[in-house]
Formats: sequence, C-alpha cells, structure tokens
Amino acid sequence: MKSLKGTFFGLGIAVAMLTACAGGQENPQLTVSGLDPAKFDTTIQNKPVKLYTLKNDNGMEVCITNYGGRVVSLVVPDKDGTPTDVVLGFDNIDQYADTLNSPTDYGSSVGRYANRIKDGKFTLDDTEYALKQNDGPNCLHGGGTTGWMNKVYDAEQIGDSILKLTIVAEDGENGFPGKVLAVTTYKITADNVLDITWEAETDKPTIINQTNHNYYNLSGDFTQPGYDQVLYLNADNFTPSDSLYIPTGEIKSVEGTPMDFRTPHAIGDSIKSEFQQIQNAGGYDHNWCLNTYKDGTGDDTQVCASLYSPQTGIFMEMFTNEPGVQFYSGNFQGVGNEVNIKHKKGLVYPQHVSVCLESQKYPDSPNKKDWVQPVLRPGEKYYSHAAYKFSIK
Repeated sequence: MKSLKGTFFGLGIAVAMLTACAGGQENPQLTVSGLDPAKFDTTIQNKPVKLYTLKNDNGMEVCITNYGGRVVSLVVPDKDGTPTDVVLGFDNIDQYADTLNSPTDYGSSVGRYANRIKDGKFTLDDTEYALKQNDGPNCLHGGGTTGWMNKVYDAEQIGDSILKLTIVAEDGENGFPGKVLAVTTYKITADNVLDITWEAETDKPTIINQTNHNYYNLSGDFTQPGYDQVLYLNADNFTPSDSLYIPTGEIKSVEGTPMDFRTPHAIGDSIKSEFQQIQNAGGYDHNWCLNTYKDGTGDDTQVCASLYSPQTGIFMEMFTNEPGVQFYSGNFQGVGNEVNIKHKKGLVYPQHVSVCLESQKYPDSPNKKDWVQPVLRPGEKYYSHAAYKFSIK
C-alpha cells in the first residue's frame, strides 16, 4: 500500500532526542544488518524508544523499534550463506519519527484500522463515526501520523526470539470508538519464520484490522526495481478499486487478467500492463481474496502467498488467518515526495523497489456489510496472525 506521503505535511510528532553515550563511540556494536542501536535510543512522546534484536541459531536476525512496532531490518542467509537484509527502512529513529520530511509506514504494525475507509466514515450499531481523513477524503492506516504506526509501544523482550509490544488507544482517538488494549507479538523460530500475532480487547463496540507493513526485496539490492521477484498469490478473486484505492464492492475473478498470480511469475511481467486497475494505481495496490479463507475461518497452515528472488535464492512463504492480502508494488517509492530521501546505507530507493504483502480484512469492509466484518465488542478478543517463512529455493 502506498506510503502516507503528502497527507503528513504540517503534522509533526514532537520528538525529544536524548543522545546516548554509545552514539559517540568510535567502534559501536552493530547488528548483523549493520544498524547502530544507539541511533534508536531516545525518548518520544515521553516514552523510551529502543532497537530490539531478535535472533536464532540459523542466521536469522530481526531488528524492531517500539516506535510504531516497526521492523527495521530482517536478515536471512542467501543461497551462499551470506546474511542478507531483505526489508526497506531507515538506519536511525530520527527519520522514522520525522513525519514531515520522511513520512513512511516502513515495517510498521498498523492500527487501529489498516488500509482505507471511504470518506473516513462508517456506521456501527446505528451510530455513524467520523474518522480522521488523512488520504484525501479517506482514512488510511488508522489516521497516519496519529495512528498506531507513529505511537510508542511498551516493549518487553522475552529471550532472544520474542518481543511483546503493548499499546492503549483511547476512546475517540482519530474518531474511532472504544478504549482498546492491543498487543503485537513478534517471534522468530528456529526454522527462520517471522511470526506475528495481534491481539486486542475493547470497552465498547469498535472496529479493528491490524497488519504488518514490511517492504520486501529478497535480492537485498535496494538500488534496482524488484521486477524479477517471483510472486504467488493463492487467490481466485480480487476486489477492484476506484481511483482513490477504495474497493468498488465487486469481487472479480483474476482469470485472464494480470491480477492472476496463481501460477508464480515475475512481477515485472505484468506491472506495466494496460489493464485499467494497474494503470489506476501505477502498479499493484489491491486486495486479493484468499483461497485459504473459507466459511468464516482462515487456515494459517496453508501458504497464501510466496515471493522468490532468483538472484539470492531466498524464498518467502506467507501464512495468515485473515481473508485478504494487500499486494503493493512500491508504486510511490522514488517518485513525488519520496524522491531523493536517503534510507539505510544512504540509498535512494527507485520506484517499484519492493513488495508489501499485508494480511487484512478487505479495505473499507465496515462499509461493505456483505464482507467479513472487523467489529470487536466488549468481552471478545481480537486475534490476527501472519507468518513469513524464509528458506532457500
């Protein structure tokens, strides 16, 4: 899904920087991905922010900041055993928190509602709620700068492999009803799986739809478009969108269209198609209706999507209990407000450099009553799960 680019202007988050002593060391202790944890050690919104490192014995390392619950780097071995960082992002907290000059959703744990809600409005139990409109007339990613991806979570690291992040959202925040207690848990396993669970409770009826927003390029080369990445989507249907990326309400077959990834193929084979849906978005930015979700239940033991780099041999399989996945092909990277922004290792990203695969309820589902609803009520527990398994192929 596109970054929240121009909608962030004029909106800032006050950041009080506390320079860590380690920042002045001549030989800082770097992560395998090359990050300096001291560059993430600060205070934002009167809460401590740090970089947390998860690792296993098989060469996987995941670095996460509790600012927005963001995955900053994800390292796995390539076919030659070389540690390879496969997600985009920044190498310091300043840029993540600078929503004026470098607005982004890189790696974030998105809430309260991932993706878009048309006109920033929905009705629940005969009450209409007006949400923050931060993407034209629509509400995107829970309000963007004041959504959860720009909030500081309370963090608890459990051993080398688990990070538990907790946030409390107040009733009325960005227009959403209900005080919500939400927990995001990142875990890496011995067989190189990044496992993510989202759990939440509320004190009044509300809607919730969380996701992870990693931008993947499995080649590890972030200077070139990721056209050779081979994508598979286990989906017979998708939801067409209008020019503002809001689903029309239709569910259409992928058969005979460039939206068909049931047979894996390189993204570059179809990303410049004249198919109107692709033309509207400048690439892919759509929701696919997963075959792994049937009769109200998602089977997170079946592969719902996969991605492969012929350059590195890195193969990623995705699993989720959600009904949909948003495939976004980095259409807004390297263009518009994202031109010349320097990222990790000083790199400027080109257009279509990455792929997002976001588990979700369908976009604008609160306004499409025939679709799976994201409603959470008092006494109920929200649970969403996504896992990304890395191997060599």
